[in-house]
Amino acid sequence: MKYKAVRGMDDILPEDAQIWQWLEKTARTELEFYGYKEIRTPILEETGIFVRGIGETTDIVTKEMYTFNDKRERSLALRPEGTAPIVRAYIEHALYNVSPECRLYYIGPMFRSERPQKGRSRQFHQIGVEVLGTNSPYADAEIIRQVNSLLKLFGLQNFTIKVNSLGCKTDKAAFAESFKKYLSDKKARICDTCRDRMKKNVLRVLDCKNESCAEIARQAPDIADNLCGTCKDHIAKVKNALKGVKLEEAKNLVRGLDYYTGTVFEITHPSLGAQDAIGAGGRYDNLVKDLGGPDTGAVGYALGMERIIIALKKEIPGSDCAKVVYIATLGDAAKIRGIQIAEKLRKSESFADIIVLTDVKEASLKSQMRTADKNNARAVIILGENELREGRLTIRNMVKKTEESVEENKLFEILKNALEG
Repeated sequence: MKYKAVRGMDDILPEDAQIWQWLEKTARTELEFYGYKEIRTPILEETGIFVRGIGETTDIVTKEMYTFNDKRERSLALRPEGTAPIVRAYIEHALYNVSPECRLYYIGPMFRSERPQKGRSRQFHQIGVEVLGTNSPYADAEIIRQVNSLLKLFGLQNFTIKVNSLGCKTDKAAFAESFKKYLSDKKARICDTCRDRMKKNVLRVLDCKNESCAEIARQAPDIADNLCGTCKDHIAKVKNALKGVKLEEAKNLVRGLDYYTGTVFEITHPSLGAQDAIGAGGRYDNLVKDLGGPDTGAVGYALGMERIIIALKKEIPGSDCAKVVYIATLGDAAKIRGIQIAEKLRKSESFADIIVLTDVKEASLKSQMRTADKNNARAVIILGENELREGRLTIRNMVKKTEESVEENKLFEILKNALEG
């Protein structure tokens, strides 16, 4: 019998892993510059954390979570998102006593039982950020600026950051009643799922992708009209602090998780079609208290790694994000010298972001060039008997399709120019 991966849970093969590694490395470096520290929570959590945190009427809890009872009849769930587990850890380990403002980030897999499609897998991966211990609008603005910077570091340009405010609990409740009244004479025009949402959680109707429901939502009252003075002041300060960042004010933007209040935002990219979100986040000032901790303000976001990779490949066709240099050698003496050059490159701070590959099969030059091409090498260093004798190297620029012979002591300078070009 031939076994296959579970549907919607894909293998990441070696030829693809380098882009994942590059994204993770870039994210870690950038986030640590901002003072965030990595946290790693278990893949399994008690189901109640998500039911109470995300909301028992949300699609994630009612339809998408992988849950099971263990041998002691405890209900456990594969984590469908990263925030609730981090809040659980924040409370369990009293991290609020360690620092009044806790900056955390995570990178890892999440699980939801959805119909697999482009950019939506049953096992998917997120890069996420949480700031716990502050109610300040400037924390909201900082993480939006930070995610904008991170996406540009990844190489993305054509993304849109949409921003809205849901207001406080009182504001949300008032708008929910207003929205329910608006929908009362439109039940025949909305889908069956949204008719059910009207009874359980009417704000979910605003997130429906059905065109008829979406059109009705576009004509709905504006949640901004229901914001109290404090919430209006908060979102105004957020927007003012984001001057210079390209934003789109999105009427009635909501998130699929009940814990959000106040500022919410979503990042979309046109290459993903109808399911165009590559990331989202917002403020969740009640979640820590709801899960048994102190009354603590918090804000965060999560990015979908699979969706970012799809968007990158659309924006930069053929891009694998990593810079690869291949050293092609002919003859035993050249192989030994090639290994030595490879080690120098790997240890050089000037080439900290490159991958150096060498021939390990004693293949012909033609075969080695094919290998370099398959690995998307940006440059090939060619070293044979003639080069050894003359103390020179041949550098082939695989992007510009040019080639030049250089003295070995000028290798680093010429190679750096070739990679940057």
